[in-house]
Amino acid sequence: MHTVNPLISSANLVYRNIVAKVSALEPVALLIARFYVAWVFFASGLTKLRDWDSTLFLFEEEYSVPLLPYELAAYLGTAAELILPVLLVAGVASRFSALGLFVVNIVAVISLEDIAAAAYVQHVLWGTLLAQVVIFSGGRFALDRLIEHKLFNTKTSAV
Repeated sequence: MHTVNPLISSANLVYRNIVAKVSALEPVALLIARFYVAWVFFASGLTKLRDWDSTLFLFEEEYSVPLLPYELAAYLGTAAELILPVLLVAGVASRFSALGLFVVNIVAVISLEDIAAAAYVQHVLWGTLLAQVVIFSGGRFALDRLIEHKLFNTKTSAV
């Protein structure tokens, strides 16, 4: 019976060491997620700006944005795709920015009558990454952390 306890203790120690090393990657993973999703949406916003007539046509004929006139939907969608990614990359209002892009992502999926399977999978990936930022915040490498610390004089945790 004495041989089981040291074995369990040893396995527990190895497990805790692995968990600590993997957990140290959380801020980096959140930073990568923020940059990747921000790049995708910002590039989409720039594409809309480059050919505004085409953007308006697509919002009028192809996208079926619920409850909004197509022109307003085009302006709001493009503005969100240009402003929110900048905030997300900087880590300013990270949760708000991620939540806003999450909504844009959902509206994009439900607005298209036919969406290719590969495009749908990409939207699911983006939604998952954005949901992580909404839940966990921007992480250690976000200006939110610095602002919170300076304004409210709070201690920042290791995450």
